[in-house]
Amino acid sequence: MVTSLIDFLANIVTRTIDFLGYGGVFFLMLIESCGIPMPSEVIMPFSGWLVAEGKMSLWLIVAFGAIGNLAGSLLAYWIGAKGGRPLIEKYGKYILISGHDLDTADQWFRKHGDLTVFFGRLLPIVRTYISFPAGIAKMNLKRFSIYTLAGALLWSALFAWLGVKMGENWELIREKLHSFDLAIGILIILVVVWYIWRHLKHRNS
Repeated sequence: MVTSLIDFLANIVTRTIDFLGYGGVFFLMLIESCGIPMPSEVIMPFSGWLVAEGKMSLWLIVAFGAIGNLAGSLLAYWIGAKGGRPLIEKYGKYILISGHDLDTADQWFRKHGDLTVFFGRLLPIVRTYISFPAGIAKMNLKRFSIYTLAGALLWSALFAWLGVKMGENWELIREKLHSFDLAIGILIILVVVWYIWRHLKHRNS
């Protein structure tokens, strides 16, 4: 089922870029970075293959990809800051998020937000959703933008270059990353389970 979904999304990606060109790269990366699971592991390598075919420019797809990522991230940040935080402050107790948890998140992003956002951009799954907690914690917007763009440039350049090198075999990149994506997903689930267990334990103690 997961494989079928990924294949479906990959088909959307290739058709969109074929139709819209650089605008498609920008639009798809924007969608991916504001919380909609549109695989950039397909977007950038496919665009890189088009570069190898002489149909697009490497530096332009990297630029459009990174700027699209920044635009989507800023949208997600705004949603987290304007909508997510008030909701959590009001209803967070029902999903085991306390005021203390929010204060801890605020302190974390004040001290470690730069590296969290930068390296978060380089991890599958995490990169799609990291902007929401940064917005909820109201991380400094200027620094959020700088480190988001830096991470997005590195990610976009790496996968575009891999697409160029792999040529018509660009889809192998997605297949090779599948196990890594699965490992990240399992790690996130374990962290969530630990978080729930810790809160329930403290509540019952």
